[in-house]
Amino acid sequence: MSETVRILKLGLSSPILLGSRIARLIFASNLAGLAVLIIGAMVLNEMRASFVVSKKQDLVGQAELLSNLVAESATYGQPEPSLDEALALETLSSLSLPLTLRGKIFALDTRLVGDSYFMSDRVIVGNLPPLKTPGRLTVWSRGLSEWAIGLLDSLNASRAGAAVRTQTFSEEFEQAQLGLVAASQRFNDRGQRIISVSVPIQRVSAVVGVFTLESNDIDAIIRSERAALIPFIAVAILVALITSALLTLGIAEPLKRLAAAADDIRAGKAQHLGLPKVSQRHDEIGQLAQSVEAMTAALFDRIQANESFAADVAHELKNPLTSIRSAVETLAVVQDEPETSARLRDVMAKDVLRLDRLITDISNASRLEAEMTRIPSELLDIGRFVRDVVATYDRVESKRGVRVVFEDLTLSAGFRVRGREGPLGQVVRNLIDNACSFSPEGGEVTVSLEQTRNGAEPRIRILVEDHGPGIPDDKLSQIFDRFYTDRPAGTEFGNNSGLGLSIVAQIVETHRGTVKAENRQSGGARFIVELPAT
Repeated sequence: MSETVRILKLGLSSPILLGSRIARLIFASNLAGLAVLIIGAMVLNEMRASFVVSKKQDLVGQAELLSNLVAESATYGQPEPSLDEALALETLSSLSLPLTLRGKIFALDTRLVGDSYFMSDRVIVGNLPPLKTPGRLTVWSRGLSEWAIGLLDSLNASRAGAAVRTQTFSEEFEQAQLGLVAASQRFNDRGQRIISVSVPIQRVSAVVGVFTLESNDIDAIIRSERAALIPFIAVAILVALITSALLTLGIAEPLKRLAAAADDIRAGKAQHLGLPKVSQRHDEIGQLAQSVEAMTAALFDRIQANESFAADVAHELKNPLTSIRSAVETLAVVQDEPETSARLRDVMAKDVLRLDRLITDISNASRLEAEMTRIPSELLDIGRFVRDVVATYDRVESKRGVRVVFEDLTLSAGFRVRGREGPLGQVVRNLIDNACSFSPEGGEVTVSLEQTRNGAEPRIRILVEDHGPGIPDDKLSQIFDRFYTDRPAGTEFGNNSGLGLSIVAQIVETHRGTVKAENRQSGGARFIVELPAT
């Protein structure tokens, strides 16, 4: 119990409770449900009006029974019946009504004939409880009970009023004189809330008197039931506060630490969350921490990749610029040698062409990277898509007479791939252009489509094959590195930047696919792109 109290004090005294909206929401939701429980318990699962109605019906039945008894034993006379007051008093005395009920007999002139309170000779003997100052819990529970009574009375005033009217005894007596059953609720001379029922005492059909039955135990019954529920309410409050504190410490505090760690990463104070206890939790907060950790790692990988890319770009741009600078300086010295000057100018032209190619490919790579993060993916009919890309090469005549043909080995099965049309088109075009550059004059590049599986997952393969010299075995994985170039003999200088295949690998990876290169047994190279499909 002491440990529970310590946790509760920690939760209530922690600044998290004051500064966290989630903590306030937890406490508010718990206490709101508890308030509903308290209000429901205070009315004993039943509206007070319903209890009053039940009590009234019970009193009416008893009053009618007792009135008939008085009428049979204490009325006489015909054709003008009257009430024998002595017999009526004797009959009332013999009833022995309980202390919670008070019976009265009235004559038609409102004169009191008999009252069971004054006729009873019973004396209740008992020790009075010692005088003591009520404790805080007693005062608090009594105030809460009275507040609930007042609230429910205001909410159900119309229903309670319709059940038993509040009226004076004179109004009640007048109705009984007319032969009607009258009921009302009021306060007696002791300040107790009572329910009173008055019924006529009749002989044949003539009213000779009025019998009144009063009950004063309603408030006592409700109060005793509420007092019995106070310990349960106290336990419910304690449990609500403890659960609120535990939820605050288990939810709001880790989220606040997670937000602080994210702010440190944003400010450059750290490169990872550094919250192993939060990340190892087996709940949604642990999943959130793991997702933030993975996102942070991906962002830092992207930053490092951009830094590496910038360094590679600077290096690749510096080489042709250095060559151009050297050629310009040398040209100023050998102006008298026409052949040397022409050769230097040719070197500068090729370096300018190489710079233009590098800048164009770098721009395309940046544009594709932005497009992959900005444009949403869609389902593409991969067979029709690759066929359309290959068809663009039929309309453009290759400088070296290389033909590009397409083969659909899926028998037009209509496989679909989720991806982005622009980047995937760039993958196919880069592979075809690379194959064309290595193909002999008048050669042929084959683009084929086939289906395969990875376990239960269907996949699509795009194969691009050429009849060139192939790829050295030690370069099969290196060719996808950024700015790697291994130009075939006879290829014009400056037409290859070394970015084409690296762009292919990057795009395929973002589409959850793989790409690899291999040599064909009959000669030439084969590039295989594998993508998940439906």
